[in-house]
Amino acid sequence: MKKVITYGTYDCLHYGHIRLLERAKALGDYLIVGVTSDAYDKERGKINGTQSVLERVEAVRKTGLADLIIIEEYEGQKIDDIIKYGVDIFTVGSDWVGKFDYLNDYCKVVYLDRTVGVSSTDIRSESKSIRIGIVGESTLTSKFRNECRYVNGVTVSGLCYEDVLEDKITAKEFDFVTSDYNELLDRSDAIYVVSHPKTRYSHTKLALLAGKHVICQSPISENVTEIEELFRIADEEGLVLMDSIKTAYSLAYQRLILLMKTGNIGDIVSVDATCTSILKYDLSDVNVLRKRWGSYNAWGPTALLPVLQLLGNNPCDFNIVSKIGNEELNFDIFTKIDFTYSNAVASIKVGNGVKSEGELIISGTKGYAYIPAPWWKTEYFEIRYEDTREVKKFYFKIDGEGIRYEIVAFIDLISSVSNLLYVSRDISRDFVKYSELINKKMFKKI
Repeated sequence: MKKVITYGTYDCLHYGHIRLLERAKALGDYLIVGVTSDAYDKERGKINGTQSVLERVEAVRKTGLADLIIIEEYEGQKIDDIIKYGVDIFTVGSDWVGKFDYLNDYCKVVYLDRTVGVSSTDIRSESKSIRIGIVGESTLTSKFRNECRYVNGVTVSGLCYEDVLEDKITAKEFDFVTSDYNELLDRSDAIYVVSHPKTRYSHTKLALLAGKHVICQSPISENVTEIEELFRIADEEGLVLMDSIKTAYSLAYQRLILLMKTGNIGDIVSVDATCTSILKYDLSDVNVLRKRWGSYNAWGPTALLPVLQLLGNNPCDFNIVSKIGNEELNFDIFTKIDFTYSNAVASIKVGNGVKSEGELIISGTKGYAYIPAPWWKTEYFEIRYEDTREVKKFYFKIDGEGIRYEIVAFIDLISSVSNLLYVSRDISRDFVKYSELINKKMFKKI
């Protein structure tokens, strides 16, 4: 059997890619396709609104041309792959002529002429620029604005503040600042909603009714009825409405979930996630607290994400315990939710006024995954086993805490490059469901 291997990004898979794969396939009996990982884009420091590695792998799989698909993760992997798979021919496009001649020491190298007149760059460049407006007051406003600079085709149209803009430094970062939300809507194609949890529903609804796509901080609303209405409006108007939860878009987190789902630690029996931060304001000042977020609204969706993605959103039972810092506002400075599933358990601890070790531990029948604090923006995690010699360590450089990658995913949905939601609607509904229960004081107090 003659084995052939080729590599590529396969972003926005087009006829040129398919033709190249067909010709590579014709060189032998078995075709191995290496899809380059997202880390290659990150090393360039610029993201072109590309699809994620999982989407690109799926696109290659659907061509039916690859007998085996692998992910290229590091420099020098080509030699390792050629030896590992017993490859006879390495092939790549003719624009790389001479670049891979060194592989002739390991197998035959063939350069194939590329299809003229089509490229992923041209396809991406056809997409119009997207103007994103930001509404709300949070440290996330500045972070989001800064990360937009790394995504081609995205401009920030301005900032709308809700009441009195306390952070004058933040205001100076924007060319346009207003307290009139309609003014921001008029100059935007899409809106990033990072306002107070009590106003997210109204900001999102107004944006959707104005024909604007929305990326909204989780939880999107305070009750399930509201979020169902927002999903309905988005569908009727043909608009994108997605959760902003940066962890879901970081490469390390995505790879962790993939490894967990493919049985690297056996059957998952427990997920424990902790996310906390210290308050920087007085719990007795009601006027200040009205503008702040409780522990669940600040951290709940992030902590819930691995629980719901790994164990599902149908636990047999759950129990909520909260410590309320202000009774009048239901301001929870600490909340713990325990879940019981038919074959597993889970627990999240979130604090906005209580500090703890922010780690994530996923326990299985063969081993466990340990993700150190702060796990929600980690670049490193371990898969540990009884035999310490078998411990596996994973490193993934993360830029922008995952924010720029959620912006890319948002733009891809708007441009119809992708239809992949990293946070499903069922999970989004669950974020809101537990927020509603806490708001209704459906918890035990400590």
